[in-house]
Amino acid sequence: MANGLGYTIMDSPIGPLLLASTEEGLCHIQFEVEQDGIAQLTRWCKKTFLGVTPVRDDERNAAAKKQLEEYFAGERKVFDLPIVLYGTPFQKSVWNALADIPYGETKSYKDIALAIGAAKAVRAIGGANNRNPIPIIIPCHRVIGSNGALVGYGGGLPIKEHLLALEGVPLHIQTTLDQAIRF
Repeated sequence: MANGLGYTIMDSPIGPLLLASTEEGLCHIQFEVEQDGIAQLTRWCKKTFLGVTPVRDDERNAAAKKQLEEYFAGERKVFDLPIVLYGTPFQKSVWNALADIPYGETKSYKDIALAIGAAKAVRAIGGANNRNPIPIIIPCHRVIGSNGALVGYGGGLPIKEHLLALEGVPLHIQTTLDQAIRF
């Protein structure tokens, strides 16, 4: 496939993942792909104005799949992939700050807000974090509440807990609903 968006679906310890890449690089990872994954990817393409129909392309996504397999096996701590971000300038600034969170460490939404010079934008940081198109590679799972609580995650809190445990982050963090709604 020369142009457009190519996807593949891979098995992982947290369930199937849909990986999608343009010619320039990986641009999307999606959880929960069993029933409606391609339709969700197509809607994402329309929403980001890519204007393409995704097609299966395992070869285009082979490097991303390999690096994710290494990550899940505990053999990779840093990803080395070309990525392409589709989002607003604010979202991209948040996602770039997330990418700076080292393996095995966590930051709060407030930490991210301060890092991008938007100290009062904690809720907006949460919104951008929630719209991260490349979870795991851009480690939004490493963001926790300022009180140390695990907070929402696009793949669900059990997946967030799994990823943090894989990275050796102590999971003494409480995940009650009351704490999960606070940033």
